[in-house]
Amino acid sequence: MGAGDHARNGTEHHERRLRFAVLGPVRAWRGDQPLNLGSPQQKALLAALLLRGGQTATAEELIDAIWGEEPPEQAKAALRTYASRIRKALGPDASLLVSESGGYALRTGPEAPLDLETAQETAQRAEKAAGAGDRAQARELYTEALAHWDGEPLARIPGPYAEHQRVRLEEWRLGLLEVRLDLDLQVGGHAEAVSELTALTAAHPLRERFRELLMLALYRSGRQAEALAVYADTRRLLAEELGVDPRPELSELQQRILEADDDLTYQADEPATAGRTAVTRPAQLPATVADFTGRASFVAELGDQLAEADGTVMAVSAVAGIGGVGKTTLAIHVAHAAADRFPDGQLYVDLQGAGSTPADPEAVLGSFLRALGVADSAIPSGVHDRAALFRSLLAGRRVLALLDNARDAAQVRPLLPGTAGCAALVTSRMRMVDLAGAHLVDLDVMSPDEALALFTRIVGEERVLSERDAAMDVVAACGFLPLAIRIAAARLSARRTWTVSVLAAKLADERRRLDELQAGDQAVKATFELGYGQLDLEQARAFRLLGLFEGPDISLDAAAALLDRSPEDAEDLLESLVDTSLLESAAPRRYRFHDLVRLFARACAERDEQPPSECDAALERLVDFYLATARHVFAADHPGDRTVAHLGPPRQEGLAFPGQEKALEWLFAEGECLMSAVRQSADRGLLRPAADLLVATKDLADSGIHSLRYERAAGAVRDAAERAGDNRAGARARIMLTHAYALGGRFPEAQEEALRAMELGRLAGDPVSTSYAPNDLGIISTYLGRYHEAEKHLEQAIEAFRADRNRPSEASALCNLSRVHIALGLHDSAIELAKRGVTIYEEMDSTLRMANARYSLGCALSQAGRVTEGLRDLMIARQIFHDSRQSLWEGVTHYRIAEAHLLDGDAARAASHAEQAIALRVIGGEWRRGTVLVVLGKALSQLGQFGRARACLTEASTIFDSLDAPEAAEVRDLLTLVPDR
Repeated sequence: MGAGDHARNGTEHHERRLRFAVLGPVRAWRGDQPLNLGSPQQKALLAALLLRGGQTATAEELIDAIWGEEPPEQAKAALRTYASRIRKALGPDASLLVSESGGYALRTGPEAPLDLETAQETAQRAEKAAGAGDRAQARELYTEALAHWDGEPLARIPGPYAEHQRVRLEEWRLGLLEVRLDLDLQVGGHAEAVSELTALTAAHPLRERFRELLMLALYRSGRQAEALAVYADTRRLLAEELGVDPRPELSELQQRILEADDDLTYQADEPATAGRTAVTRPAQLPATVADFTGRASFVAELGDQLAEADGTVMAVSAVAGIGGVGKTTLAIHVAHAAADRFPDGQLYVDLQGAGSTPADPEAVLGSFLRALGVADSAIPSGVHDRAALFRSLLAGRRVLALLDNARDAAQVRPLLPGTAGCAALVTSRMRMVDLAGAHLVDLDVMSPDEALALFTRIVGEERVLSERDAAMDVVAACGFLPLAIRIAAARLSARRTWTVSVLAAKLADERRRLDELQAGDQAVKATFELGYGQLDLEQARAFRLLGLFEGPDISLDAAAALLDRSPEDAEDLLESLVDTSLLESAAPRRYRFHDLVRLFARACAERDEQPPSECDAALERLVDFYLATARHVFAADHPGDRTVAHLGPPRQEGLAFPGQEKALEWLFAEGECLMSAVRQSADRGLLRPAADLLVATKDLADSGIHSLRYERAAGAVRDAAERAGDNRAGARARIMLTHAYALGGRFPEAQEEALRAMELGRLAGDPVSTSYAPNDLGIISTYLGRYHEAEKHLEQAIEAFRADRNRPSEASALCNLSRVHIALGLHDSAIELAKRGVTIYEEMDSTLRMANARYSLGCALSQAGRVTEGLRDLMIARQIFHDSRQSLWEGVTHYRIAEAHLLDGDAARAASHAEQAIALRVIGGEWRRGTVLVVLGKALSQLGQFGRARACLTEASTIFDSLDAPEAAEVRDLLTLVPDR
């Protein structure tokens, strides 16, 4: 039988495999085909057998399980009938049900798994992971175990046994939930946990552990008043229901919250590092640096590698990294720590690989041979003979060779000992990927804490502790590069009249920063210049031009556009720069500079690029690539929307995508780079491409993740267009800024930008801004409660979109108008308008925009009293927003779902969805957050959690008062209705 037959048989076996479930309705399947298990009593027999774990149950036990104290007269006969029918339902697996000792047993196991047993095994694995300290894995496994529940266990199964098991299994589920929620809080998921805990405390009001976890989750989410209110509600409830006080753990937590105990705040795990503290005295190694700081994990890793040279192997480790990152310092420190393992000597050479005249391996070998006692007259000529004698002399000896600052692997190979028990430690700016058998280590910059510790050790605690923030600014300006930190610290140490703040201010100027980072014969710029000087012409050009872009990193495709090279040629260039350590590979097909290297590369571009206009041309190519690709994303995400037709024509094709999901993946992955390109384009006068890129990437503003970056980029284009007098670019930037402000609830500013956008758009004859502006003005007026004004604006927007034949945007305006009609009490009209929007989006096959229409329709139906229908549409909208990564819209949809549940009298679900809205954040900024808190307060009040309800409503009142919003009076009235007890 071939491999294909085995695979086919395995698949067929899986498709035929029997499986059972009791954590919900009692069910059985063969593969994906459900089995007919008959009557409730027949299922009760099956459940009783399944829950005995394969052990035999007597007829009497089974009769008692199914019928209790009043069995029918023919109970045993009925039992036999049920067993016979179960065997028939099991078909080929009938033999699993066996009769023995006057009773029955059902043999489950790997061939016929039971969901309960699988959940138990998963929970045991979770417990082990938690015990081993792997909280993330434990949390995942507990979540997996809980996923086996599908409603009430043994649902609708009669009999006392089933009832007892239901209680037991539900208690077990709640216990698992408590543990998993505890883990949620331990790994920082407190904001998300509040929603689930709110629902659980409503469903299980006397379960104190849920209350305790809710208090902690609220406190860590910055909601101290609510956390304390939970305790007050719990104490009142326990006194009324049980006549007892809260358990000590709950009271202790309340006291710690009152005291603002620092230990209650979430602390992210510190990365585990292992250190090695060997105290040794080297032979021929350079002196170690007295203030060596940090690098514990690298010291341990290299030390462990050198320890492998145990007489049976030769160890070779190659440390690569950018100039100034501390390769030599680290290597010397590690070599000293390991020196006692190499009693026959430690050799050292600076191979000067970064300079124009790297050391000749033949000359180095001559020096090594002399150090090993070979007379000058006995040293042969030629690198090969010297290398052979070198290896012969080391045979049977334990010697460590530190080969510092190597140019490449070819320079290193003749210098390797080549005998068991010896070791070589190599440092280089090049990654020694072609050095056979070498253990490669890429040395990065220091962590912020390590960098601050190094700076403090050099400057002194007295000067640093009083200006810790300024000291952190200094090491950040140094890019956490050890050489730069040492130079900065040395300059400060030599100038007793300087404060740390003075140094930080000098380093804040990017154009002067590299010049400031020099002291004596040490200079960061000189270190980088050595590496730059070794590049060939094409590498040097790529290095210079890449440094012009101010994004956090750059993709291979974007870099290819900037360099005007094919992706294949660009990848070869970029990877060669990675090998020189002048560029870093941030991820597959993504690259980035160290901050100081970027400044150096930019200076090289300004100094060396010929003609100088090539710098502007390179950035124009990059922006054009981003715009061309963003157009494809916009078209995939907004099918039929004519906005993209009004953007500047691209000069290149950009990337195309097979569907909406891949298009959105690119958009959100490139979000920060796109906004960097917008700002940089505005600074360089590329105003129209910058404004068009804002329009094409509008979805980033709705994401929550990139909203602030988008707002700042739009502001930069607006200001630059104002200075240049470019009405079209200014109008488009302002209308995008309007959108960003409205999302954040800054309605007066949004209105001002929209009115100005309308004015400039008319002057420029721009169809984008003149249609979007009235639509946005309608949205803003709706938020401000000026509904008749909103109606006029939106009717104007609908006409403008129709004139432009922009049907998807027309549908959006119709949905916005629907929400106005809801506020005006015109429910039938609101429903009709939203349905027209749905119809247009269905015709255009626009998935994301369909979410807006479903949202509007759900709101209209709910407010019209058709809550079940409304919830259906709102849930569809929420899922689309979630899949499209529109977290702000997902949050506001949770708010509307909460409103609908509250209308329907389901306070527990209303509170849960309101909490999810708070966790995700919502469209409308603080004003909308206030409205969410009102819904949450109402729901909690209906649940009897009066203290927490008052805390929510009080916070909402504070928000509305600060905004001078009319809702403040309504909230004050609501507060008078909440019992103060």
